[in-house]
Amino acid sequence: MSQIDLIEARHVATDTVVPEADSPRADQQSSVAEDHSVTEALEILSESVRHLVETHRVDGAMDWLDSRPPHVIADALARMDAVQAGVVFRLLDKDRAITVFEELEPVDQQQILQGLREKSFRDLVEAMDPDDRARMLHEAPAKVAKKVLAGLSPRERRMTAALLGYPEGSVGLYMTPEVVALPDNLTVAQALAWVRAKGGNAETVYTLPVVDRGRRLTGIVELRELVLHAPEAMVSELVVTEPAFVRATDSAEKAARLMSSTNDINLVVVDSEDRVVGLLTIDDAMEVLEAADSEDVAKQAGSAPWEGHYMAAKVFQLARYRALWLMLLLFAATLTVSVTDVFSTTLEQAASLALFIPLLIGAGGNAGAQAATACVRALAVGEVRVSDLFKVIWRECRVGLVLGSMLAAAGLLIGTLFVGPKIAIVVAITLVIICGWAATIGGTMPLLAKKFRIDPAVVSAPMVTTLVDATGLIIYFTTAKLVLGI
Repeated sequence: MSQIDLIEARHVATDTVVPEADSPRADQQSSVAEDHSVTEALEILSESVRHLVETHRVDGAMDWLDSRPPHVIADALARMDAVQAGVVFRLLDKDRAITVFEELEPVDQQQILQGLREKSFRDLVEAMDPDDRARMLHEAPAKVAKKVLAGLSPRERRMTAALLGYPEGSVGLYMTPEVVALPDNLTVAQALAWVRAKGGNAETVYTLPVVDRGRRLTGIVELRELVLHAPEAMVSELVVTEPAFVRATDSAEKAARLMSSTNDINLVVVDSEDRVVGLLTIDDAMEVLEAADSEDVAKQAGSAPWEGHYMAAKVFQLARYRALWLMLLLFAATLTVSVTDVFSTTLEQAASLALFIPLLIGAGGNAGAQAATACVRALAVGEVRVSDLFKVIWRECRVGLVLGSMLAAAGLLIGTLFVGPKIAIVVAITLVIICGWAATIGGTMPLLAKKFRIDPAVVSAPMVTTLVDATGLIIYFTTAKLVLGI
């Protein structure tokens, strides 16, 4: 019997490979203890998988899988290489496998699919929710996407093909098209019967769009309202007539941010003619926000975002994502060298000025990075808009001057102790100007980037810091020449 047959059979009766897994009651423990337990369990599973490949003994891995929630298993799979992940995934029964599969990122899903046999491949993809399937295929190679679509049932193929027609990053790729929409002329009793008849195929029935004869959105009603009201009451009496909604071509991040603002657990999605085409559910909205925040964090740190699990990424892969930005920032930093060269005469006449260069450019860079990070975050959650540019400039300039004044008091004391009052005064004045300038630049650049359709995160902390370093030296040496008369 081959290794794969042995795994798929799941009937091997051998000695346990690893210590018995924790009791399912572990979810009652504290979060710290749970994190420690998960870490230990991941190590145990990895060891059992290595033993499985060598000896065909599956009991230990199966015990671990049976006692862990799907998201923990998905995290374990994402940490493994393709061979190990495929072997472990085959140990899951069909219902549990699809739940775990939907917890994985698209790049990890493709890794699993490559190792499945034909029937297992078709069964797994057929059972996926249409929105999860569409996102996976949108990032998959053309051959994989074609193979998946060819193996789907006609109904699933139609829904998936419709979702794939929406632009990348749009809410249409994340919504579920399996939605129960209520006609607006029903009674409560008729509406509940409608939900029972059509809700079996829907991903959620809690939020129910109400539509007219042309399937155009007229409002929404929650299942709770139907259950709590008299059967003879009309749905039109319970409907929220001005619900939040988005169009299918709108940004998925914009839709997820809207849900965060309105505290909705589902958001209605309509087409260009206001016809209901789906719902964005809270779990998909959270995935969108996580992906957007991860991308922003990577760009703010001067790195390109990567796909997949961090622990599964190769060292060279991570280096490649970061190298381009570091090279660009290195060339940008040559401005600092050029400025220092221009003011070399000033440095020769007052060599002690060089002592404070790291302090000044560090303070300015930090002030600019703080302002840039705050502005990027405010843009992302909708607290500021491009039209607020001048308000942000005025606000951040004042914040920077206040911060600079605080630092100047400390700089004046430090400078006096080390090099005397004249240089200390130069340092103090420079700190005020640099911090005001840096905060203004840091708050302005993300808004200008947004105006010119550039991702604001790209021009955040590293780029702002590099710019402030060069301009900060100009401010420093110019102030020194004016105050010292050199």
